[in-house]
Amino acid sequence: MTLEDIRALVKDDLASVNDVIRARLKSAVPLVDQIAEHIISGGGKRLRPMLVVLAGRACGHKGNAHIEAAAFIEFIHTATLLHDDVVDGSSLRRGRTTANEVFGNQASVLVGDFVYSRAFQMMAALQSQPVMEIMADATNVIAEGEVLQLMNAHDADTTEQRYLEVIYRKTAKLFEAGAEVASVLSGSPTAIRKALASYGRHLGTAYQLVDDVLDYRSNPTERGKNLGDDLAEGKPTLPLIHALKHGNEGQRAAIRLAIEQGGLAQLEPIVAAIEATGGLEYTAQLARSEAERALGALEELPGSVYKDGLVALARFSVEHTTEAAAGATAVADRRRSRRRRLWRRRQWGRAAAWPRRVGRTPGVCGTGGRLALLQRGGFSTLRAPPFLAVRRIEWVRGSYLGV
Repeated sequence: MTLEDIRALVKDDLASVNDVIRARLKSAVPLVDQIAEHIISGGGKRLRPMLVVLAGRACGHKGNAHIEAAAFIEFIHTATLLHDDVVDGSSLRRGRTTANEVFGNQASVLVGDFVYSRAFQMMAALQSQPVMEIMADATNVIAEGEVLQLMNAHDADTTEQRYLEVIYRKTAKLFEAGAEVASVLSGSPTAIRKALASYGRHLGTAYQLVDDVLDYRSNPTERGKNLGDDLAEGKPTLPLIHALKHGNEGQRAAIRLAIEQGGLAQLEPIVAAIEATGGLEYTAQLARSEAERALGALEELPGSVYKDGLVALARFSVEHTTEAAAGATAVADRRRSRRRRLWRRRQWGRAAAWPRRVGRTPGVCGTGGRLALLQRGGFSTLRAPPFLAVRRIEWVRGSYLGV
């Protein structure tokens, strides 16, 4: 099932969500309207609203409360993006210039605050205390995640555990909250509520891990973000953390320097180090493991086309990591092959240059790949390329020939 097939299951619901988003972002303040329109026209996959309406329908929800919930989940996400782009100094998102790039940092932060507050107005209108508690907790955890990420920035000693804590708070928590809110609004039993919360948590974690892979192996035009954005901001994501742990001394030094200083000056050798140490495949495998855990959580739900949609959404979230990791492996293989060819060419070039280096004095060859060349000042040794089976050097018509 493709992403379009999943959307088709809840096509009418998603259309209603978009209508609510437009209506609720309306403001009497012109600048708010302008930035809101910039955000809406930017598009996006709308995965979080899709998750909410699918979860609601899978729980047998009747009515429109899940539409409002899907919209305010998207509002929380949008507000965090507005703030993130200011903190990170980002200029590109979803293939378009960011709001802070167009309208300035102050306007983006303030409109982000407006979007946050509008989301809570919508939550309050549902008059559900459990929903308010879930969302109040989620927004607090998300804010903590932003601070933790700021603390990890430019810290080459960030561990995998610390990093996974950040992505749970920054990304997975909102997926978890959206799925759980949908079950609460549907009046589902505690077991279903916990199952959907678990599904959302693991789906969100998988989604972020995939994003980490694509930061080093994707088309910026298709992805809507610049390649190596995380590295430029000094963010130690999992591919970097893995390469830093398993790379050789030179690779570790280069990665550590790149994290501590930020920027993209060393992007190519850093990507090569990540590929050589299997950092992308490791991250992709962890993402697939998280997706499998999300699928396992769905076993509590009764069968329906909407449950099938949730299953497909989990699989969709990681299906392109295999291509990305495979692509990275192929690129790494090509680079290693190219380096071997260049090394051989340099060795042959050095071998061809020996006669010019030692003049035209006959000499004899020693063993073990070393050439003992007789010169005016005595003997000197040069290391022969290991693939040359040189036994002796003979004088042949004005030049040396290895025989």
